[in-house]
Parts: sequence; structure tokens; C-alpha cells
Amino acid sequence: MRSVIPGLLWIGNARDARDPRQLTQIGIRAVVDLAMDEPMSVLPRDLVYCRLPLVDGDDEEALAILQLAVTTVRNSLRLGVPTLVACSAGLSRSPAVAATAVALWQGREAIEVLREMTAEAPHDVAPALWARLTSMSFEP
Repeated sequence: MRSVIPGLLWIGNARDARDPRQLTQIGIRAVVDLAMDEPMSVLPRDLVYCRLPLVDGDDEEALAILQLAVTTVRNSLRLGVPTLVACSAGLSRSPAVAATAVALWQGREAIEVLREMTAEAPHDVAPALWARLTSMSFEP
């Protein structure tokens, strides 16, 4: 797990999302779990847990869940809720969704934010996922 906005936003993997002790120690208050093929996290009641399993595809349901994931992270940022965005390995879906949410929140270009978030960290953002994210429209 790594911090991308100190004290506010982290990117991690499914194992990170299932470690309540670590989440609590760091100060994370919400987890947005994007992993499709991982078991659900069982977290204490005082932690917010949003499971939004992302699947590859361009059908309406897949796009709606993707839009909900970005909007959820953006709203957590707006409200100042320390949030972990996690996917299976923490290399593709979580950085892509987090970067898109930060870009919307800060009024910046998503690719610029993604480059900053991944500059010194392993990543493997799927081109098809990134294309879907950058072609979507989000309400202000």
C-alpha cells in the first residue's frame, strides 16, 4: 500500500484491503474495493467498505460501476475521508480509478495525475480501462 495524497488517499491491493489493523493504524476510514476475483473484506463496523467489483467490458452495467467507483473516490476526497482504493494487485484498476478521481477533484488532466501517481511505483494500467475512463463524462 502506498500513499498518493498524504493523509487522504492510498492505493493498494486486495490483501491491504483485508488488514483492519494496518488500515486503522494508518488512519484510513474508507476502503473502495475494486477487485472482482478476491474475497470480500471483513472490516470493523467503524470503517466504510464499498465493494465495486470492476469487470472488463463496455456494457452499460460495467460502465455504471466504473463511473460509481470514480465518483465514490472523488466524493471521499471532497469530504476529506482518508480512503484506500484497492484492486487485486494494486497495479491497474486502483491507480486508474484513483487518478481519474483526483483529476476530477482537482480539475486537472487525468493522464498528468496518473503519471505523478505511478512515477516511482510499479503499475500496469490496462489501456482499455484507461480509454474507458478518459472517455467517460462525470457530473461536476
